[in-house]
Amino acid sequence: MQTRRIGEVQVSAIGLGAMPMSIEGRPDEERSIATIHAALDAGVTLIDTADAYHLHAGEVGHNELLIARALAGHGGDTSGVLVATKGGHLRPGDGSWTVDGRPEHLKQACDASLKRLGVDAIGLYQFHRPDRRVPYADSVGAIRDLLDAGKIRFAGISNANPDQIRQASEILGGRLASVQNQFSPEFRSSEPELDLCTELDIAFLPWAPFGGSGRAARLGSRFAAFAEVGQAHGVSPQQACLAWMLAKSPVVIPIPGSSRPETIRDSAQAVDVQLSTEEFNRLDATR
Repeated sequence: MQTRRIGEVQVSAIGLGAMPMSIEGRPDEERSIATIHAALDAGVTLIDTADAYHLHAGEVGHNELLIARALAGHGGDTSGVLVATKGGHLRPGDGSWTVDGRPEHLKQACDASLKRLGVDAIGLYQFHRPDRRVPYADSVGAIRDLLDAGKIRFAGISNANPDQIRQASEILGGRLASVQNQFSPEFRSSEPELDLCTELDIAFLPWAPFGGSGRAARLGSRFAAFAEVGQAHGVSPQQACLAWMLAKSPVVIPIPGSSRPETIRDSAQAVDVQLSTEEFNRLDATR
């Protein structure tokens, strides 16, 4: 598996987005754990989660607990796996989402995530989503405090714009390790953030790289170029999509969501797809 850098560590160039294992339509735990194990066996060393990835109000941290159980039950060496979790986004349990960027909440959320993951320090902790009621500097300042306290190894932000990326980098004293934004063939508005991360050498983690839940399977029908380029390489449209993202910048680390072993195995193989300049340009021009 090819690797890319987050902070000072190398991780797999393709990560696992574990969110689908805990929200609506989630599979049983046996299949979810099998999916995480399949990712590990395929060489994936980055797993993305959040305390808000759950379905019911009383199960905050469902996804974090699931990942902790899967890692503990895997027969191989998982010491090199970087688990990235997030705080500041809440799910009351009725299908809605809210935000809480108060420093006191973020610090409490981090402590709770530490316990659920069963670690002394969280590998990568990201501020999940800006809260308009709280100054952005205050929220990121809490992440800085967690970093300084040794409760997290690396700090990141999510759903951020260029000004927020620059501000976070300054507040963190140049220690901003990652930016996790939505990015896919149909959602290209984060191109400026991707370009800025490339300039600043900050890892850019596209979430929902296939367009989100329910759209991944239809990627090839919605964007024929990805199906055709994939077919030319004997791979799926999803692999072609991930290969295109990887070719856009050396800081890109896609985190496709998965809840089945076969889909994460397919995604992990995208690192072996070498696009020609013509193929890349064709995919990059697809909207």
